[in-house]
Amino acid sequence: MFTLLRRRTRGTGDTDTASHEIGALPDGAGRAECQVVDPVGLPLQAMVTVQSTEGHAVAQGGTDAYGLFSAALPSGDYYLSVVCDGFQSHRAPVKVFPGVRSSAGVIALAVEPLPPIPEPGHWDIDPSHTAIRFVANHIGLAEIHGRFNRFSGSVWIDERMRDSQVDVFIEADSIDTGAPKRDDHLRSRDFLDASAYPYLIFSGGNFVHCGGTRWEVTGLLEMRGVVRTVKLDTTYAGLGTGMRGEARAACKAVTVLQRDDFTLTWQKSLPHGIAAIGTTIRVELDIQAVRAAQPEAPTARK
Repeated sequence: MFTLLRRRTRGTGDTDTASHEIGALPDGAGRAECQVVDPVGLPLQAMVTVQSTEGHAVAQGGTDAYGLFSAALPSGDYYLSVVCDGFQSHRAPVKVFPGVRSSAGVIALAVEPLPPIPEPGHWDIDPSHTAIRFVANHIGLAEIHGRFNRFSGSVWIDERMRDSQVDVFIEADSIDTGAPKRDDHLRSRDFLDASAYPYLIFSGGNFVHCGGTRWEVTGLLEMRGVVRTVKLDTTYAGLGTGMRGEARAACKAVTVLQRDDFTLTWQKSLPHGIAAIGTTIRVELDIQAVRAAQPEAPTARK
């Protein structure tokens, strides 16, 4: 038996609810639903968190390919908190009734505004407020975390942000995973071969805005004498002022490298064919850059 009820309530917005008898819902439960779209009405795959009126998260999930979200909940008052990369977050109220589908309606997210970008010119990466980390899978069970302790770099901000350039020089023998024997092995010819190739060098010159605070920076990474194109998924944090009044800019960037692409092929097989080290390396960068006193034009990498 199927019964359809339509109800319209007034308040912060119209709410359509439909009720039908479905055995999948526990006694006293209803559903909270919404559809998330962009400013022109196209569906978005966003993350929706259902919060109680006290602010506690009670359910969470992503929208589907049509931007739809649905969650079974006890009756009561809730908020649907919606977030999506490149768009402003949104919080919509919804009241859930037993056996009723309560909709917050169509939620159109506004595009997140672009934070002010750094002034054109030369910016130096500040090593004391920057971290270059990496994560590798270990025995298919856990992760090994490491970092590079010594590096330098600079960013040239062009009048056209797309044509800006970043150069980073990382000292290979500064690798640090907190285990001296393992670090010595990573410096050896099996891995970075730091004595023959003392630097890892990244030179990027293609800054593409992906909406809101998201940018994609494409460049060349040289490691162990091998050069490959790498794309950094970058989140720009914006501008600030340091303790001494200096202008600062900050961002986070992530990329995933295939070890084989850089001839880092050393491997040890464990029982049952389990690899000691995973085939990929996740690289994470937290960067702060300081406005240089005397800007200098960059030297393009050939």
